[in-house]
Amino acid sequence: MSKAFTRESDDEGEDLPTPVRPASALPAGAKNYVTVVGEKGLRAELERLLQVERPRLAAPSEGQESRRALQLLDQRLAYLQETLQSAVVVAPPAEPWDQVRFGATVRVRDQTGNESYYRIVGIDEADVDRDWVSWCSPIARALLNAKLGARVRFRVPAGEQELEIVEIGYD
Repeated sequence: MSKAFTRESDDEGEDLPTPVRPASALPAGAKNYVTVVGEKGLRAELERLLQVERPRLAAPSEGQESRRALQLLDQRLAYLQETLQSAVVVAPPAEPWDQVRFGATVRVRDQTGNESYYRIVGIDEADVDRDWVSWCSPIARALLNAKLGARVRFRVPAGEQELEIVEIGYD
């Protein structure tokens, strides 16, 4: 029978499709590195979702939209729990900071003299708006293990870029 000839109330018992679980952006076999700050942020999000959002969405309500929202929230909760179970928390190294390591905030200068900052973080912490790059990204791979004052090269869509490491710091 066509859906055009059914009442909306007939749909109440239908199961919602199971949402597809997002695949991890982590390369196969790689460890799930996370900074100390990142781990705290993930735990805070998990707690907020468990203590505030889930009870609010689980309250009796009608409609497929609220059930879908609860499913998506449960999916995010499962992802956060799995992420935190597999997380390898990496503390900042001791000073002197003369080599780029995981968690570093690196100030670089390009060939034209423009300076930029990049913070090398875990997959789940990456945030383009804050210039936080995943340790798996091309820029991070070029910077990791380089020393202060070194010039590193990496490929970008427009060709090859060279950056000089001007400053290394850790939060």
